[in-house]
Amino acid sequence: MRSIQRTLLWWLAAGLMAGIAIATVLIYGQARQEANALFDYQMKQVAAALPSQFADPVAPPFLMEGGPGADLLHADEDVVIHIWDGSGRSLYLSHAHPALPARAELGFSNVTTGEGEWRLYSMQLGPAVVQIAQPMSARRTLAARMALRTVAPLLLLLPLLAWLVWMAVGRGLRPLREIATEVRARDANALTPLAVRPMPDEIAPLSDALNQLLGRLSHAIDTQRAFVADAAHALRTPLTALQLQAQLVERAEDPQARRQAVSNLRQGLERLTHLVAQLLTLARQEPGAVTLPQEPVDLHEVASTVVADMAQAALDREIDLGLDADSVPVASVHGDADALRILLTNLIDNALAYIPRGSRVDVQVRQATGGRAVQLVVSDNGPGIPAAERGRVFDRFYRLPDAPTGGSGLGLAIVAEIAQSHGARVSLEDAGPGLRVRVTFPSA
Repeated sequence: MRSIQRTLLWWLAAGLMAGIAIATVLIYGQARQEANALFDYQMKQVAAALPSQFADPVAPPFLMEGGPGADLLHADEDVVIHIWDGSGRSLYLSHAHPALPARAELGFSNVTTGEGEWRLYSMQLGPAVVQIAQPMSARRTLAARMALRTVAPLLLLLPLLAWLVWMAVGRGLRPLREIATEVRARDANALTPLAVRPMPDEIAPLSDALNQLLGRLSHAIDTQRAFVADAAHALRTPLTALQLQAQLVERAEDPQARRQAVSNLRQGLERLTHLVAQLLTLARQEPGAVTLPQEPVDLHEVASTVVADMAQAALDREIDLGLDADSVPVASVHGDADALRILLTNLIDNALAYIPRGSRVDVQVRQATGGRAVQLVVSDNGPGIPAAERGRVFDRFYRLPDAPTGGSGLGLAIVAEIAQSHGARVSLEDAGPGLRVRVTFPSA
């Protein structure tokens, strides 16, 4: 895995080198312009400073050796001076190379010779013509030296800049290393938030996200621990009862007592099986335990299926169970059809368990006012739930003081978990007499 520090250092170094290279090119171009202007000016000055004897048409050729003006003409070996009279006779030539054109073009011009490109300046001095030439390589060399002298300090400072960048990036990433060290030193049970300290703006979101994740993990683990503790407490009593009933079966002497003991043992097993099924259902509905499929579900179809499945149980208790025929034929919500069937089954089963024989349970699916929500309503004409107890009946393993035997106290807790996972709201209302449970789902 690549290091952020090294990556930043390489990118900054590459950017700095690119900047220096671009600056060098720009400085070199500007230096060439200045060198051209300077050398052109010097060539003009050299031509203007030539001795006036070249203006005399009768001046003999090559009289400058050791005479006046000789130092000027031989001042620079890179400069070639060629003078000839009006008839084309050569009066003076400082260097034999390169071979310059015999016909001069007054003013500045560039020519290419076998020794490279040269800059020419020609002027007429009386009847004579003066031609001064200088190689362009001299100008380029001077421009390169000027650019190098300008950029050299930056190149010398490059190691210092790299060290400063290394230190700055390392110091900037120090909080990240501190967080990693703190997290690495923790064990699986240490889920307290990370210590709050001033963080850079780029690292503060990571610290906040870690603290939020630790908070969610702590809540999930606490929930699981509470569930295990509640399940152990709930299973202890029926398991103890099964052991006692098994002992009664063993000790029964006559067939009648044995049949009664076996019947009690079978009922205890049924209650235990129901409790375990409820516990497993509740575990599956825990937030984050499984990912529920989010697909359109016809709530009216779910209600019809559950009412048909529960009809025999209602007949056994002599209770009238029905689905409101006036409810909407199609009411679509997003969610898991199996979970919604469990929700309605628990609501109907609770109603059947708490109301007396000859009572009535009505199931209704309808659109809420405005059409933006779908309501599933289960109402009965039983004793209902006191208003003071309605806030607690959704707690796990909580049962009303006058609740019939055989329940587990998990039915409404499962309803609340399923409703929460579907974004629904559960409310308990007076049915006058009886209880009305209203589950409001967002409409699909």
